[in-house]
Amino acid sequence: MVRLRNILVDDTKLLRVKKTRYYLLLPLLFLAMPSIHAQIGGNGAYKFLTLPASARIAAMGGNFLAASDHDINLALANPSLITPQMHNNLALNFVDYFSDINYGFVSYGRSFDKLGSFVGSVQYIDYGRFTYADDIGEASGNFNAGETALVMGWGRNLDSTFSIGANLKTIFSALETYNSFGLAVDVAGSYHTSDGFTASFIAKNIGRQLTTYTPGNPEPLPFELQLGISKKLQHMPFRYSILLTNLQKWDLTYNDPSKIKVDPFTGIPVKEDKFSELLDKTMRHVVIGGEFVPTKSLSIRFGYNYRLRQEMKVDSKVSTVGFSWGIGIRVSKFQFNYARRAYHLEGSPNFISVATNLSDLF
Repeated sequence: MVRLRNILVDDTKLLRVKKTRYYLLLPLLFLAMPSIHAQIGGNGAYKFLTLPASARIAAMGGNFLAASDHDINLALANPSLITPQMHNNLALNFVDYFSDINYGFVSYGRSFDKLGSFVGSVQYIDYGRFTYADDIGEASGNFNAGETALVMGWGRNLDSTFSIGANLKTIFSALETYNSFGLAVDVAGSYHTSDGFTASFIAKNIGRQLTTYTPGNPEPLPFELQLGISKKLQHMPFRYSILLTNLQKWDLTYNDPSKIKVDPFTGIPVKEDKFSELLDKTMRHVVIGGEFVPTKSLSIRFGYNYRLRQEMKVDSKVSTVGFSWGIGIRVSKFQFNYARRAYHLEGSPNFISVATNLSDLF
């Protein structure tokens, strides 16, 4: 039987990695002893957890935001933003990704006076339908592949300036006959001021595989440390956002033979200027975004992801790779968000979000 190679996706690349196989659950207390590894590229399992699923987040360039305005679409990425105002809110998010791949999530919020506020989410990715084929390419049926995470988020305000939150994730993965199960948590804290400033620190995907795709082959989860700030200007309807990603690993560069500069006379590789190298490594952690809100019913968003541009651009035609944009419109009791993000010259995925408050709706 031919081994399936699963297409796993992060926010910079489509990567193929070997299938691996899963078994059954171990107690939740094992989360207290996770093996944490720095993740870049296609290392590890459950990479769909790192994808930007919210149209607002994608439009502003990253896979999380620090913006305290009671938007339930941000709760999955930053649980410290969960507030009582999300009570009875419902959000649907869908991403028409590359090829036949699509992913998204649905979230619903409830608040309780003594316990805090909760947002339950179902996050999924569907890799589409594949064809079985032998070594000579003869087809013999079809199969599907996909992954799902059931997420329970909790958030609470400690006082008027500090809030905390956490997500508990139960993760299922089915890739042909290879299956896996895992548990993970996100923990986050945010600082807010009355003049519209928010800062958030998040530790994402702390956990482990409880059953592996193949026996004796455990894979790390996509652990990541993130820091973000945003500020709503007082005298202008504009919010800026600065996100710092992958803080657990300084050097996110990789060896690319096509990028090596060679002296045309000696044939010896030319070393990059130290300052330029430092600046490049620093900027690979930085995502910049902005949100223009001329009225309560309209938002215009944009973002720039330096690392995405450096890794996915084609030197002969760099185009808009790494840039993103989006729009938010409120119609009656519904909030509609749309975004496009340029990953490569081949195309840009469509991000669609719809949110409403069921109490207002009915």
